[in-house]
Amino acid sequence: MNYEEYINAIEKLNLYSYHYYVLDDPLTTDEVYDKLYHEVLEFEQKHPDKLLKNSPTQRVGDVISTGFTKAAHLSRMWSLEDVFDADGLEKWLTKTYKLDKNITFYCEPKFDGASLNLVYEDGVLVKGITRGDGEIGELITQNVKTIRSIPLTIEHKNLLEIRGEVVIFKEEFERINAARLSLGEAVFANPRNAAAGSLRQLDSSVTAARNLVFLPYGVGENSLEHKLLSEKMEYIYSLGFRKPPERAVCKGAHEIESIYNQMAHDRDSYSMMLDGMVVKVNEIASQIDMGYTVKVPRFAVAYKFPAVEKITTVKEIVLQVGRTGAVTPVAIVEPTDIDGVVVERATLHNFDEIERKDIRLGDKVIILRSGDVIPKIIKVLTHERTGSELSYVRPTHCPVCGSELLDEGVLLKCQNLECEARVVNSIIYFASKPCLNIDGLGNKIVEALFTSGLVKSVVDLFDLTLEKLLELEGFKEKKSQNLLDALQNAKGCEYWRFINSLGIEHIGEVASKTLSEAFGFTFVNATKEQLIACDGIGEEMAESVLEFVRVNAETIAKLQNILQPLEPVKREEAEENPFKAKTVVLTGSMSQSRTEVKELLESLGAKVSGSVSKKTDFLIYGEDAGSKHDKAMELGVTCLNEEEMQALLRG
Repeated sequence: MNYEEYINAIEKLNLYSYHYYVLDDPLTTDEVYDKLYHEVLEFEQKHPDKLLKNSPTQRVGDVISTGFTKAAHLSRMWSLEDVFDADGLEKWLTKTYKLDKNITFYCEPKFDGASLNLVYEDGVLVKGITRGDGEIGELITQNVKTIRSIPLTIEHKNLLEIRGEVVIFKEEFERINAARLSLGEAVFANPRNAAAGSLRQLDSSVTAARNLVFLPYGVGENSLEHKLLSEKMEYIYSLGFRKPPERAVCKGAHEIESIYNQMAHDRDSYSMMLDGMVVKVNEIASQIDMGYTVKVPRFAVAYKFPAVEKITTVKEIVLQVGRTGAVTPVAIVEPTDIDGVVVERATLHNFDEIERKDIRLGDKVIILRSGDVIPKIIKVLTHERTGSELSYVRPTHCPVCGSELLDEGVLLKCQNLECEARVVNSIIYFASKPCLNIDGLGNKIVEALFTSGLVKSVVDLFDLTLEKLLELEGFKEKKSQNLLDALQNAKGCEYWRFINSLGIEHIGEVASKTLSEAFGFTFVNATKEQLIACDGIGEEMAESVLEFVRVNAETIAKLQNILQPLEPVKREEAEENPFKAKTVVLTGSMSQSRTEVKELLESLGAKVSGSVSKKTDFLIYGEDAGSKHDKAMELGVTCLNEEEMQALLRG
C-alpha cells in the first residue's frame, strides 16, 4: 500500500463506519472492513510520520488514565425546566409568547444517557468533556475518540462546541449485562447508568468495547450564521453526526402535542431509551433575546413522558431506622422491570399510608416509577385478593434495639440514642459542620470506629485514646492525634451547636438557636407550653423535644458535662434595618460563604430559614440558585441577588 492508497483506504473505512454507526445502513461485511483496517494499520506502523488524524486506528482504546482532569466548557451547558403534562406545556408557552409571539418550535427526543460536550478546532476533535456542573466537567477525550458515531475530523474549520447525549442501545445494554453476569460482576441498573459508567472508564479500551452512541442535540460556542435552530442542526448532522429518530418544527401547542404523542407512542420501538421530548424556540435571534434565568434557558423546556406503571406483588414490609430514629416502612415487591430498571423496593412513606391504602402482604399492587424517583405504590388491586393476604401489624418496638417506639401517628420513632441503627449516622451528624464541626470524623472513620467496637455511642468518642486508635488498621499516629485534637477542640462550643448536634427529630439549626436563646442550659426542663411559646416552635416540635429529653436525659447530661458548652449570651437587639425580624432564605453560590452571609443577617436580627414558604420575606440568591428560587418566585417572595442585598443595606 502506498500513501495515496492509504488515503483512499481511510476515506473508504470512514465511509463504511458512517453508514454502519450513523445511518444504520451497512455497505459491506465485517470481513471486508477488518481486512482493509489491518492493511491501514500495517502501513501506519511502517510510516508513523504519515499517520492521518482521521484514521479509524486512532479510535482504539489503549490508554489507562490515573484520573480525569477538569476542563471548562467554552460556554455553559444548561439544564432544562421540566413540564409533565399539557397544562404545564401551556403555561410554559404562555410565558414564552410574552417574550416573543412570532416564533416556531423545534422538537426532538430527550435521550436518557450522559451529556457530553465536543470541541472541534480547525476541523479536528480536540476535547471531549462531561457535563459536570455545566461550567466545568471532566476531560475524557481519549474515551470519546473510541465512540464511532463521533467524527474525529469534520469539514467545519472554525471553533465549534457540539453538545449531545451518549447512550447505549437497549440490545447492547442486554449484551453487556449478560457478559457481566457470566463473570460474576454486578450488572448495570439501566442503560443510562451503563452509558455514564462506560464513558468515565479510566481504561479507554473498556469504553471502546461498549459500543456507545453519540446523538447531538445542540451547539455551544460557534460562529454559525443560521437563523433557525432546525437549519443549524441539519448542518451539524451533515458534518457526520447521527440524526435523532424523529424531529419536527411546530407552530403551536397543537402541533407540539401531536409530535409528543407520536414520540411517546413510538418510544418502545426506539433503539435507545427516551424520557421525554425537548421543545426549543426555533428562531436563534429570539433565543438570544429571551436569554436565561439563574437556572435554565427561557427558550427551551423538557416535556417529560408519563411515568411508567407496572403491576407487582408485595412480598413483605421491612423497617429502616434513620439517624433521628424515624422508622420508615419499605415494601419489598416481586422484581419488576420498569423502563429498563428492575424494581424490587417501593417507598411507603409512613405507616398511615399503609393503613390508608390498606396494603397487605401478598397484595397485587400498581407501582409507579417516574424518572429517578424511588418507585411508589399508587393503587392496591383489591379485586385480585384471594383471601390469603395478611394485614400488616403496626410495630411497637424498634426492629434493631428493641426499644419502645414513640408513636406520633404518621411517624414512629426510636428514641434510643444508643440504637445501633442510629449510632453511625448520629455521630456523623454530631460531627458535621452545622453541629460541632469535628474535623476528621468522616463516614469511613466513624464506620471503622463503630465496627471495631471502640465507639458504640456519641459519648464513647471522648473516651478514645491514642493507644486505642493506633490498634486500628489504617490509623497512623499523626492521623490519630489530629482526631483527638479535633475532639478536644469541640469542647466549649456554642450552646445552640450542642443542641443541634443531639439530632432531635424536627429540630434543626434555626430551632436549636431559638431554644438556646430562650432557655440556655435549662432547655431540658422546658414545659410544652414554654416550648410552644417560642417563635417557630410548633406542637409537633415541642413533643419531639420533650420525648427526646425524657429518653436521653442521662446522655444529654453526660455530653454537656464533657463538652462544657458556652452559656448562650443574649444578643443585643439590632438597630432598625430592612432585614430585622424578617425571615430570610439563602440559596446558590455567593462571593462570601453562605455561613458568613447567614451570620451577617442574624446579627441584623433576621431569622435565616432553610426552606421557602409563604412566611418567607426575602430570598437571597447567588449563582446556580435552584428550586428554592423557583418556589420563591411562585410565592411572590422578594428575591435579591448578593449585590441587591448589599445595596439595600447601604440604602
